Amino acid sequence: MAELLSFKHMYTVEYRPGEDELINYRAYRRKRAIACEETDVEEALTVAQRMQRRRAMKKIKYKIKRGREIAKRRIASKEKLMKRTRRAVRAAFLKRFTKDVPKSELTFARRQELEKRLEKPAIKKRIDMLAKRMYPKVRRAEMAKKRGSKK
Repeated sequence: MAELLSFKHMYTVEYRPGEDELINYRAYRRKRAIACEETDVEEALTVAQRMQRRRAMKKIKYKIKRGREIAKRRIASKEKLMKRTRRAVRAAFLKRFTKDVPKSELTFARRQELEKRLEKPAIKKRIDMLAKRMYPKVRRAEMAKKRGSKK
């Protein structure tokens, strides 16, 4: 279905002031195409969709790289740090369950079994509790890392 016109379609403003008209147009279209792209996670992608995604990602790979570089300089948010902490605690549990055998060396069935075990409510609750306890340590490490990179 065609997209309905909105107010922003009715007025003309240079997207990138000072640039060539064609470059402005292409940059604007590129941004609009990426913003409007719908993602359907429920179904597996067809070959054509995979190729389309590949082309789209190839177009924006430098934006992604630049964003990653900028994010490296910033101090991580509380949510991001909490996610890292939870992941570290989960890895510690996995290490304890496998008796120090790396996850990559386990069979697919064993890995699946361990993932199922980690998803149990009781273990999830323990992971969350330990993550909450470990959070200040992770935050201090992040701050020290950022202070060290500025010098």
